Amino acid sequence: MGTCTTTQAIAPAHVLRGEVFWPEAIEVIARLGHRPLLLGRSADTATLREGLLEQFGRHGLKPHAACLQHDCCEEDLARISALAETPSCDLVIATGGGKVLDAGKLLADRLDLPCVTVPTSAATCAGWTALANLYSPNGAFAQDVTLRRCPELLVFDHALVIQAPARTLASGIADAMAKWYEASVSSGGSEDGLVQQAVQMARILRDQLLLEGQEAMANPGGAAWKRVAEASALTAGLVGGLGGARCRTVAAHAVHNGLTQLEATHGSLHGEKVGFGVLVQLRLEELVGGNRLAAQARRQLLPFFRALALPLSLADLGLDSASLSDLRAVCAFACREDSDLHHLPFQVAPDDLLAAMVSTTAERQPA
Repeated sequence: MGTCTTTQAIAPAHVLRGEVFWPEAIEVIARLGHRPLLLGRSADTATLREGLLEQFGRHGLKPHAACLQHDCCEEDLARISALAETPSCDLVIATGGGKVLDAGKLLADRLDLPCVTVPTSAATCAGWTALANLYSPNGAFAQDVTLRRCPELLVFDHALVIQAPARTLASGIADAMAKWYEASVSSGGSEDGLVQQAVQMARILRDQLLLEGQEAMANPGGAAWKRVAEASALTAGLVGGLGGARCRTVAAHAVHNGLTQLEATHGSLHGEKVGFGVLVQLRLEELVGGNRLAAQARRQLLPFFRALALPLSLADLGLDSASLSDLRAVCAFACREDSDLHHLPFQVAPDDLLAAMVSTTAERQPA
């Protein structure tokens, strides 16, 4: 009797974490290529990238720099792809936040080059995964793309990450916690052993973040901060890699994708929108699915998210004056036919989603 074979990218080939000694990191990078394209975007990381370019040069590499002008979008990728081919770059190094890391991974995948990710915050697990999100030049989510492999090297340097605004860690905590709330719904009944283990790992990850998240935020650089930062940026990626495509996102990320269609939300971080999406998903399970445990989970999350200054409502996302037509557009996008929202075990119409979005902080289910 034949067996079904599954191929999936689980983890980066190498991970350097802690107080990274950069000459050591560059030795590893040099084994991957000698003409790296160093990709970045934010002015806040410009000095860091300039320092890396100088260090690369001192160690015999011939680096070239490129900057994204937008989020990870086709227009930027086409322009930078041409830049990478002109000097025949043999390696892509992406340094920055999640959208820069996604762009670097996707560019490397298309050019068939090795990729190194250097996260400058713990806001997402993008430095780990074999996935990339594509956006429009205006920042609206378009689609996600599965890549052939995870990065060859992930450098998670605590000394870099600790310089990021505290808000980025809170965002990473929310994004990582979504792993449990989504995977337990979409994949909790899976008979695949790796998927089962990924779901349970997501539960343990959620529990650790609930226990240590506030201490980590209060004491940057402390033991709890190190564990929580690595949990958000590394362990969350491992959960996704181990679970693979069958350990799916559900409504929380679908809500994020819908919210990005409104320019007013572009000032909110990825994990902030996903965290709000977790509250919306739990509210849907409560209102449409009749799940009392979901109501309890939502009420447990509200004070925790509030303590981390995460958005709890549409108003917190800058949508207090959004028109009904704008909110309906968000819901229509989130409820598209191919949306992950439909991994919920019940049917959700756009009006159901709108009712959940406007009542995330409700005390109880209406009679």
